[in-house]
Formats: sequence, C-alpha cells, structure tokens
Amino acid sequence: MTKRKIYLEDIPLDEARAKLQAALLGAERAGPLEGELVPLADALGRVTAEPLRVRRSSPHFHCAAMDGYAVDAAATVSARETQALALRLGQDAYPVNTGDALPEGCNAVIMIENVNEADEETLLIYAAVAPWQHVRLMGEDMVTTETVLQVNHQLRPVDLGALAGCGHQRVLARRRPRVVIIPTGSELVPFEQEPGRGQLTEYNSLILSAQIREAGGETQVTDIVGDDAERLREALADALTQEPELILVLSGSSAGAHDYTAAAIKSMGEVLVHGIAVRPGHPVIIGMAATPVIGVPGYPVSAALTGELLALPLIRAWLGLTPDEPATIAAVSTRKIASPIGDDDFVRVALAQIDGRIQATPLQRGAGVITSLVRADGLAHIPRFHEGVDRGGKLSVSLYQPLSAIERTLMIMGSHDPMLDLLATRLRLRSAAARLVSVNVGSIGGLVALRRGEAHVAGCHLFDPESASYNAPYLERYLRDEPVALVTFAQREQGLILPAGNPLDIKGIADLRRARYINRQRGAGTRVLFDYLLQQRDIAPAEIPGYAHEEVTHLAVAAAVADGIGDCGMGLRSAAEAMGLDFIGLTWERFDLAIPRRHLETAPVQALLETLNDADFKRELGAQSGYRSDQTGQVVT
Repeated sequence: MTKRKIYLEDIPLDEARAKLQAALLGAERAGPLEGELVPLADALGRVTAEPLRVRRSSPHFHCAAMDGYAVDAAATVSARETQALALRLGQDAYPVNTGDALPEGCNAVIMIENVNEADEETLLIYAAVAPWQHVRLMGEDMVTTETVLQVNHQLRPVDLGALAGCGHQRVLARRRPRVVIIPTGSELVPFEQEPGRGQLTEYNSLILSAQIREAGGETQVTDIVGDDAERLREALADALTQEPELILVLSGSSAGAHDYTAAAIKSMGEVLVHGIAVRPGHPVIIGMAATPVIGVPGYPVSAALTGELLALPLIRAWLGLTPDEPATIAAVSTRKIASPIGDDDFVRVALAQIDGRIQATPLQRGAGVITSLVRADGLAHIPRFHEGVDRGGKLSVSLYQPLSAIERTLMIMGSHDPMLDLLATRLRLRSAAARLVSVNVGSIGGLVALRRGEAHVAGCHLFDPESASYNAPYLERYLRDEPVALVTFAQREQGLILPAGNPLDIKGIADLRRARYINRQRGAGTRVLFDYLLQQRDIAPAEIPGYAHEEVTHLAVAAAVADGIGDCGMGLRSAAEAMGLDFIGLTWERFDLAIPRRHLETAPVQALLETLNDADFKRELGAQSGYRSDQTGQVVT
C-alpha cells in the first residue's frame, strides 16, 4: 500500500519566500540573467543587460528646424519692418526643408512664411534673425557617449526609436528565464482532446505558461505525467538536464496517496517548504534540485495564485526588474468574508463605483472555480491573524482592471438570467460608456443589495400571490424609501427541467412527490414561484424529495439533472435545451430590472436603457428559445 504523505510544515508566505531566496543565493541563481544580443525590431518588452550609450549624436549635423531659407544671421542685421533687406537665392539664402542639413556658412533659418519673393532670384525679409534661430544643433537631443537608457530597463516603443536614432541596431537584453512545466494526473487529458467521463481537461499549464510569458519568460510544457512515482521522477530528471531557471510540477503537491511531487524532489535534492499558510494554495511545495522546483496545487485558482505569488517574482528578479506592484485601492466589502486566522487569505472580487465608493463583491470561492479568475476585477488580501472582514468593512484590493473601467462598471445583482450575457455583449459593442458585471444573489438578494447601495441595478422575477403580479409589490416591501424605476428585461418561460425522454413520466407538479427535486436557493424568484405552485396544490415542501438541495442558477439546476444528481428541477426552457433535456412549460413570467432613480441619469445606466430599446438587441433576445421581447425596455413603474 502506498504510504500517504503529510505536510512537512505550514509556514507563512514571507518565510517561504525567504527560504526560497536563501536557496537561490546559495546556488548562485538569485541574480539577473546574462545578456544576449537582440535585433532592435524584436526588442520590445525586453530588459537591458547594460547601460546603453549614444553611438551617434542625434542629430549628427546642424539641421533646419523649419521649412524656409538657410542664411548667415550676421547678413540679416539690417533688415527692418520699414526697410526690407534683399537676399539673393543661392548666394545669401538657400531653400531648406525641416531636417535638411544647413549649407556651408549658414547658421540660421528664416521661416518661409516670413519671406516675400521680389522675383525668382530675390527674397525680401523684414526682420533680422539670431544665430542658430530655427536650427537643431548637432547633439541637441543626444550626444555621443552619454547614457540614453540604464541597465535593467524594460524597453518601450519610444525607447526603440531613441536607440535607433542614436545608432543602435541591436541591444544586449537579459536572456528570458526558461521554465519547464510538468503537468501530472492520470485523470487529465490535453485541452486539444475531448474529455470522457472521469477525465478532466488540463489547462493549468496554459494559465501558468501564459503568466510566465507575459512576465517575460519562456516556457516548455511537457506531456502529462500520470500518477506514477517513477514516471514523475524521470520527467523531473529530464527537465533538470535542460538546465532551466525554474521547474513547475502541477498537481501532486497535496497529501493524497497519489501525490508524489515532494518525494520526487527529495530524491534529487531538498524539499524546503511543504505547505504555506495561504488560501487558496495551501499545499505548495518549494524545493531545490540544482534548479528551484515548485510543486503547484492542482486546483486552477490555487495554481494561478501560486504563479502570482511565487513564480512571477522570480521571473522579474531574473530579468533584473523590481517586484511588480499592481495598483491597489481601498474598497468596501459587500459581504462578510470569513478567513482562517493563521493564513494570508486572497479573495477575488468584482468591483464597481456606487454612490462615490468602490464596492467589492466577493466572487464564488473555491479553489476549483475558474470563472472567479475570469470575472475578477481585483484581488483582495486579508492578512494573517485577521478573522475576516464584515460587510461594509474595508479591503485592500490589487487591481486587474484599470480604475477607469471600474468607474464605468454597471453592477447588476439579483436573479440569474443567461441572457444578461447577451445584454453585456450588446452593451459593449454599442457603447464605451458602460461595462456590465452581473453577480447572482437571487431576486430578493438583488433588492437587498439595492437597499444597501451595493448595486446599480437588481434583476428580479418575484411573483406576488396576493396581487397576481410580478416585482412591484416586492419593491414596496424591500425598497419602500427608495424611488425605483422598474424596467422590463424580458418575458421568460418557466417550467420543469427533466432528463431526456422523461423516464419517470413526470407530467406536472403533483408528480414531484416521486422524483428527486433540485431546488433554487432561498430568495430566488424561481423558488418563490415554485413554493406558490406547491401551495396552490396543497403540497408541503417536506413531501418533495430533494427540496433542500439548492443550486444558484438555472444552468446549475439543468446540469444537476443532466448528471443524474436529481430527476427534476424548475427553471428556464433555455437552460433545459442547453443541456439537451426535456422541458414541461408551466408559466410565462416577467423578468425586470429595478433601477434606483438616482442612477437613471448616469452614463452607464443611460447606455443600458438605450441598449434595451435597441431594435437589433430586442430581435436577438426574442429569437432565443423561451423568451419574448415585445415589452423589453418598457418602464413598468
């Protein structure tokens, strides 16, 4: 039986970095890499390995700074506004264009607009010119031997022009750090291959490779290594023969029976760290086997964070660059965030400016939720020995987006609707004034977010049994003191989502007593409607098997049914069809957008309203299965 491994230690992030740095210094691998000659046309983004000095003065001759006539300034001293001075072309004055070398004996240029032609050979001027007037002197910009760019400078487009202008054709740039990435796991298949049941697409190598290349390094990704200790040792030994600056072993860093990374590193060198007090990314391994080796956790959020915290600082150091310091802002958390007290906790957040404050909404947590990487506007850091942050508490957030993008973000919280993505696309194509971000918290959660000032817009589809109407009664209940406009987004068809072929022969709500039901979360409009339908039929929730099983989106309900976790759920026709499932329509409902009137005149909301009323958008929305758009954009109240 394979012996299960345990963490050797669990140390703070700063201590782990210090151990790695000490090992690099001991192996003489900590400093910047040597230089290599790079053609100037290929040098954008590269880092200089030496000070770059001017090889040729710029300009390397006295040249005209204006279109006009080159002259000897001393010959113009008698020119007066009341007494013109005649100059003979080819003898006293010579035509020049901007950039032309000055003719011999000339030291000034008269602008063409300050000259009158007496005839084809004679010019008249009415003011003297000073020596070197309208002339760029030799070396005015750069003089031979002076330093134009310092060592360890990352080359920008303007730098390339300056180097070309002072005589460089090639530049000595730091060699790109080389990184070998070894993905491991018997369940993994390359992203080019369609995975079967029980197989997972390997994409962590894509994420980490892109991170490293963006930072200035080079990567080589090996074939996937299965869960085999000997094969992993062979792959690590082969990587070491290539003498890279860094090796990343993906997965196999935890404490499972098939986690062999620590043993493989130890067989060829030393394990310095196994376990860092960081969430997510706890089971990181750091080792030295002549080359630094980092064992990266397998979950994508943990892998990406490990790259940001450990790999990228090494790349910058090897390039001679200072540690990257992303723009950081103070934001207010819209949710309570609980954090392990002994760990540095990193939370990805969506950001928007609402009522003059930057609001940070934590995205779905979990080391495997890759969508949190895609949707994150920033990374909040909750330091060790803090138990978390209360709602309304301050967060320090490193930005992934420019602050200007955050300031024009339109935050929609509330019910989930797949067509909000279509709205976001149309909005982006139509206008640069708004960027739509949608966070799913349920219909009631969206109204509560409006009341707290945490969103600009709330999506809701709440049926009120007493008035037999949608949404407006709930505004009275949750936003009594907030003037709100209610704008229709779409009419949607709700019904029962069933496995293909409907094997249990479900015909309606009453049949759910004999099916495993997938419910929506408390506060979701679909759940409110379902509870109403149960009440109409005098069915208690306890009679529905699976009533307590909750999912937070229509697509998640459909996925649970498709995977056999449940036999039925309630949701949108579009969600059922997306998963190839059967659907029994029960009712059409109105999905509205609640917008506080204080936001109505802002540029992002105006752009939203214009998009809702755009004929092309309404036509595309109405063409979706289970949607009607004839009332889209209308103000309900």
